Amino acid sequence: MSDTPKTKSPESEAPMPHVELFTDGACSGNPGPGGWGYLLRHPSTGKVRERNGGEKMTTNNRMELSAAIEGLTDLTRPSIVELYSDSQYVLKGLNEWMPGWKKRGWKTASKQPVKNVDLWKLLDALKAKHEIRFHWVKGHDGHPENERVDDLAVQARDGQAGR
Repeated sequence: MSDTPKTKSPESEAPMPHVELFTDGACSGNPGPGGWGYLLRHPSTGKVRERNGGEKMTTNNRMELSAAIEGLTDLTRPSIVELYSDSQYVLKGLNEWMPGWKKRGWKTASKQPVKNVDLWKLLDALKAKHEIRFHWVKGHDGHPENERVDDLAVQARDGQAGR
């Protein structure tokens, strides 16, 4: 496989759409009730889609991963994705750690099973469909889209807490 950027969709000769994906997860207790949220924006059209969801008993890392999975799954065709997250776990996992985990049979450098491997494998499949560019955003620092996805994740988390 080439490291050449994917600028055209494999299904056609049309240029790949360029989108921005902002993601966040939240958990009350770890484990505890959790929520995820994402904001997907198509900069050339201005179209924005927001979604959120949650689980009654989960971890913060699972919710961070779920936000990225749900946002990437929402894309209907291969895209160039600017992925913005305040989670080093998600960004480093996708961008740095995953190749080594895969070479070692989904084991860490210390030969331990990768935590949340079910979600990492889903992200791996989604990553193969898209060209993803990674951007770290400092959480709770006034970044408008990061604040919005945090609100979405907290709303979903709080909705799980009462169940």
